[in-house]
Amino acid sequence: QVLLVESGGGLVQPGGSLSVSCSASGSIASIYLMGWSPQVPGKQRELVATVTSGGTTDYGAAVEGRFTVTRDNRKKTISLQMNDLKPEDTAVYYCSVRPRFSSPRRYWGQGTQVTVSS
Repeated sequence: QVLLVESGGGLVQPGGSLSVSCSASGSIASIYLMGWSPQVPGKQRELVATVTSGGTTDYGAAVEGRFTVTRDNRKKTISLQMNDLKPEDTAVYYCSVRPRFSSPRRYWGQGTQVTVSS
């Protein structure tokens, strides 16, 4: 069993910054891939920022250059620093982990709301 707990999020004005974090616990010794996926009502959840255990990052085009994902392998945490936020970034942000490279199985957190509005 894997438990993911997100923190952070909230309300921020356009152009502002916000950070969200996620901590993983449970029966996992290591985690291959960690990531963040925003979701708005009526749309699918989509990974926009990922980081491997080796530190390789990948970003969706909409957030490239504005968002930065980091992780602490020892603490099994992942964070997302979001800068120059736009109203279209408003979503529930879900943390996810994929423990093994050899398996596509992924675990999800409960999500944290990020609202960008003036």
